[in-house]
Amino acid sequence: MIEERFIQIYEDSFRNNWDLPALTDYNTKSTLLYKELAEEIAKVHILLRQCGIKKGDKIALVGKNTPQWCIIYIATITYGAVLVPILQDFNPQDICHIVNHSDSVLLFINDSIWAHIDATSLTQTRAVISIDNSGCLFQRDGEKIDLYLTSLADAFAKTYPAGFTPDDVVYADNSNEELAVINYTSGTTGFSKGVMLSGNNFAGNVMFGIRSHLHYRGSRCLSFLPLAHAYGCAFDFLVPLAVGSHITVLGRIPSPKILVKALAEVKPHLIICVPLVLEKIYRKQLQPLINKPAMRIALRIPGLNKIIFNRINNKLIQALGGTFEEVIVGGAPLNAEVETFLRKIKFPFTVGYGMTECAPLISYTPHREFLAFSSGRTLHGYVETKIIPDNNTDGTGEICVRGEHVMIGYYKNEQATREVIDSEGWLHTGDVGSISHDGTIFIKGRSKTMLLGANGQNIYPEIIEAKFNNMPYVAESLIVERDSKLIALVVPDYEALSADELEESQLDEIMEKNRLEVNTIVAPYEKIAAIEIHRDEFEKTPKRSIKRYLYSK
Repeated sequence: MIEERFIQIYEDSFRNNWDLPALTDYNTKSTLLYKELAEEIAKVHILLRQCGIKKGDKIALVGKNTPQWCIIYIATITYGAVLVPILQDFNPQDICHIVNHSDSVLLFINDSIWAHIDATSLTQTRAVISIDNSGCLFQRDGEKIDLYLTSLADAFAKTYPAGFTPDDVVYADNSNEELAVINYTSGTTGFSKGVMLSGNNFAGNVMFGIRSHLHYRGSRCLSFLPLAHAYGCAFDFLVPLAVGSHITVLGRIPSPKILVKALAEVKPHLIICVPLVLEKIYRKQLQPLINKPAMRIALRIPGLNKIIFNRINNKLIQALGGTFEEVIVGGAPLNAEVETFLRKIKFPFTVGYGMTECAPLISYTPHREFLAFSSGRTLHGYVETKIIPDNNTDGTGEICVRGEHVMIGYYKNEQATREVIDSEGWLHTGDVGSISHDGTIFIKGRSKTMLLGANGQNIYPEIIEAKFNNMPYVAESLIVERDSKLIALVVPDYEALSADELEESQLDEIMEKNRLEVNTIVAPYEKIAAIEIHRDEFEKTPKRSIKRYLYSK
């Protein structure tokens, strides 16, 4: 059990960082100091007490990233209730299903999302409260929650007649063993998995972040990943809030143009991102530059190539704010070609590995110690990892995790829990790879997506897709098996096609060249038999993973 109590971490932080900036809304430029954040949390606590919310009651939260979203999140867990964060990208039916499945008695939601929700579908929820203006959007007959909301300012003044001080920051005494958050990995009825995360799971991640100095008192952080997702929540929100960092919440879709502008303005000291961010920058900005004939010639000249790579690296660093120590990539594998280029120019990045069931971190290595194509080193002292060998002799197999970060289980789904956590406490991740003697993890792919070759070879489609995605005019790809043959489903990059003044009628020829090129760089049993062109992008989950099952047949 982690020594530091999860809720106590924030009680101490708010007191110690009282006059420092805590949360800024990037769009409105309004900022809350830590003392103002603590006051807003206190108001939510008064509301929850007036509503009769008990320790362990479930409270659902769905909306875009804003300071108010952050307030409700931290107020719920420090009150001693259980938070149910829901990705705003889930459809209305899935949102209702999660709220009901989690037994949530209150729902905080953005007005724009609530407009599409059928209130009669919420079977146990006592009231729905607007994140936007703290108004009551819905309440059951006999409830007085609308009255509590309208009189909250008066209630706060009566509770703290002498003003709110650091001594008033006193939170629930929940132990680390108790449930803190239920994080749903899917919304669909029949497939819902509510990951039960304890205070200990979060405390392990937060304390690792603190001891690794990922964030520190007075550092700046731009939060642009979904905070309802474990990765962004832990390292763009919970860790910086625990040490006195200044978090700027982007609150909009982080397109490359918007993101680069925001990074230049905020100048964060650490950047947490998913691979897609770096891959888009590489493909849209860096790749066209290095593929110019004159540049190709210059890069072949010893000495001159180092100067060019150094300039590219400096330009990239400045474009991303210029003050960060490193970029941490997680949430999905980083494309091998992109990683190779970033290492060549000595860009300060590292790749971590985790999953919601570990709240989320399993492995991480600082960029100066990072091994190529790995997913970082096992967090010794917090978790241990092992491999259950498959039929190969190369040391690969399913990655398993045990320790402080591993979830309690899936909410109201004991069967699913038993399927992933064995009798010895090992969490079976479903990821296939290998682990070196020092605990460094190398991931090959997902066991669930693995295809079996004609001669029994294990084929990991993600590896082939990464190669396809670097081919000219390919936006995204998906490898499927049909009649014992591998087929590449490809969504073309129509923007690049138009920019180069090429016609759609030329796509078949272009993609055939891509197929032949890929077949020269994959194993014989990984060769692609044919390509199918898809005009529209693949359907994705709210976490932007392709819904493979829709295209497998």
